[in-house]
Formats: sequence, structure tokens, C-alpha cells
Amino acid sequence: MGLGPRRPTVDRNAEELRAQFDRDGYVIVPNLFRRDEVAAFKDEARRIVDAVRVEVREAGRDPKEALNTGVYVGLAARSDVFRHAVADDRLVDVLAATLWPNVEFLSDKAVFKDADTVFDSPWHQDWMYWRGDNKASVWVALDDVTRENGCLMVLPGSHRAEAVHDGNAADGFGFGHRLQRGSVDESRAVTAELEAGGAVFFHDLTLHASYPNTSQADRWTWIPTYRDANADDPEYPWAVARSVVRGRRTSA
Repeated sequence: MGLGPRRPTVDRNAEELRAQFDRDGYVIVPNLFRRDEVAAFKDEARRIVDAVRVEVREAGRDPKEALNTGVYVGLAARSDVFRHAVADDRLVDVLAATLWPNVEFLSDKAVFKDADTVFDSPWHQDWMYWRGDNKASVWVALDDVTRENGCLMVLPGSHRAEAVHDGNAADGFGFGHRLQRGSVDESRAVTAELEAGGAVFFHDLTLHASYPNTSQADRWTWIPTYRDANADDPEYPWAVARSVVRGRRTSA
């Protein structure tokens, strides 16, 4: 599948995008990708997850336990489709407009909710999981996403400070760093209901969560993560497919 012809990413200029990102810690971009493109992304993500299930089973483990969080990290490390997608101009244009002139892709993941994966994602900041310099992720809807099937929620302005992550993570669904339930005023949260192909670009200190999937239907998302190509970071063993996708690395 070839990605679509280059077109203006959004009808907002770079200054407007940067101002919104600086103020809120995120920007929502509807229709970043075409429906046929994200349908192909979803098919490819399914193929990879199915292959991982086979590998896990052949290793004598239970695939349901291995993938019980509904997350698989490392699509671009296994797929040309995603290696090309992480460098798509429509996506990188927004990162360059809001954050850095030199952009490096770090890693990506599929997050899937279905009849077996219905739980919500608790409020958290991604920075707690990797620390170092600040990064940004892009939450790309591979299906139409609504409250009923588990869309994203973000808390505007929460990227200005680190939050206390002292919530109970004993439910077995991952998110070892999370806020206590009830500690976020959800009346201030923005619910990001999107058509397939829409995306949320967000700072790694932006508090975010997702609704449970009560629809009994699939809800897949693809989330690539990026940083300044000259970031002063520790080595990340999970960033095996990292690559500079805009500009260049000037630091040693």
C-alpha cells in the first residue's frame, strides 16, 4: 500500500499549531490519514499480533496472558508498512510545527480493545515510563473511536508538571505508573472522539486515559513515539527501529 499524495496536514498554520500545543499539551488532527490507509495499517497490525500469538504459543506460553494488556510494542521493527508510515510527511509536519526541527522516531505500538480486552486505561503520563528528555506520541485511530469503544481522554494544560503516580496497579492490565482513581477532575477532560484516520498528538507529560470498550466491537489504535533527534536520553533497549525522520542529528 502506498501512502497518499502529500497534502496540507491541517488548515492551521505552524504558529497556531505550536500555540495550541504549548497551551494544551496536545493537538487533535482529524483525517490525518485516509480510511483506506488506516484500514491497511489495521490489517498489518493484526497480522503482526497474530504472528506474535503463534510465536508465544510455540514457546509454550499462553498468548492471552502475553497480550492481556491489549498492547504490542514494535510494529515498525517488524513491518515495512509501519517503517514507512512513521516517516510520513503528514505526521512529521505536525511534529516539526509543534516541537522540533529535527525529529527522531523511537518506537511504536498497537493498542487493541475487543470482546476480550474491554478495560479502561487509567490516567497517567507517558514520561514516567521512559523519563529523559520530553517526547511526543501520536494516537492514530484505526477505527472510528467513541466513548463506547474506548476513545482517548486528555487533560488540557497538564503537561506543565509531573503528576504523582501512586495508583494501585494490581489489576494485571499493565500501567505500573498510574494516578489514583478519582484524582483527576474529569469534567475538565477533553474526549477525543475521532473518525478512522484522525490523530491526537500529545506531550509525554499530558495526562491521558481511555474509556473501556463496552461496544463488543474492535477498537484498534497505532501509537508511534518521537523525540528531538538531539535529545540527551539514556539508551532505550525497546527503540530498536529508531530513525531520524526529519532534519538530522547534530549531537554526538
